[in-house]
Amino acid sequence: MENSYVLNVNEDFDFQISESDISSLDILKTDKGKFHMLKGGVSYHVQILSADFYSKSYTIKVNGDEYKVLISTPLNQLIKKMGFATNGSKNIDSIAAPMPGLILDIVVEEGQDVKEDDPLLILEAMKMENSITSPRDGIIKKISVKQGEAVEKKQLLIEFE
Repeated sequence: MENSYVLNVNEDFDFQISESDISSLDILKTDKGKFHMLKGGVSYHVQILSADFYSKSYTIKVNGDEYKVLISTPLNQLIKKMGFATNGSKNIDSIAAPMPGLILDIVVEEGQDVKEDDPLLILEAMKMENSITSPRDGIIKKISVKQGEAVEKKQLLIEFE
């Protein structure tokens, strides 16, 4: 099964793009944050104006027109499907790995106060770096993993007080 990503452009248009769609792009980096792309015989000049890795939010310019793009990865879609992105998530006292992966970075400490959507850790899964964010305001009670550790699906990652 091929991974697909949902891109939301300017908060009005959603479209899905697969890994094969991405790999078939004829794209060349021309400078830092600038690219030249050919698609269907049409030339596009693309520039990344701003990027927020944790929220997967980007501002890009394509042939002079500016767009705000939010990317939903397969992991984001799975988290939403599991109910973490709903109002019911406020009562969650722990976070488990949504899929097998590798802990690349832990950006919180035990005892730390966190707000909803604060980044907690970076999980590499399916060749993508994914930020696991806090589903609610709270205090980190226990971190059950270490940086560089491989985790299995449903393995406990973090507990809240």
